[in-house]
Amino acid sequence: MPKRAITNITSVFNVALLTVDNLPNNMSLISDIFNTIAQQKINIDMISQAPPYKGAINISFSISSDDLVKAISALNTYKKQVPNLRIEVDADNAKVSVYGEEMKNIPGVAAKLFTLLAGNGIEIKLVTTSEVDISYLISEKDVDRAIEAIKGEYGL
Repeated sequence: MPKRAITNITSVFNVALLTVDNLPNNMSLISDIFNTIAQQKINIDMISQAPPYKGAINISFSISSDDLVKAISALNTYKKQVPNLRIEVDADNAKVSVYGEEMKNIPGVAAKLFTLLAGNGIEIKLVTTSEVDISYLISEKDVDRAIEAIKGEYGL
């Protein structure tokens, strides 16, 4: 019997996506920003950093929508230090995660999932991976359709 790439799927609702644009590529500043957010008792989940371009980076991360006001307030304290800093907010999202121990041995799982979600008209806002799981941030309105499509494709 062939091993399945995906054996479990989970979802988390009430997720906000924050993107911090025009951030200097300064690791001390970046670590200070994440520490400031942590001091507000805000748990950051998914993180994606764009490669540096002309000395600046963009960092996107997900948090509970319940912590949105606290996170924006914490980030706004850096606008004096970084005048061009821009904070973008995208609320009403959910994280859909797929898991499978065999994923690390089966090439193309992420490609297949991208194709599956695209074929169902589902926009991916953020994606993070490891050897055995892939997490997608999508609009809450698309969660049921995404889960049904993935379950159907992988026999879950």
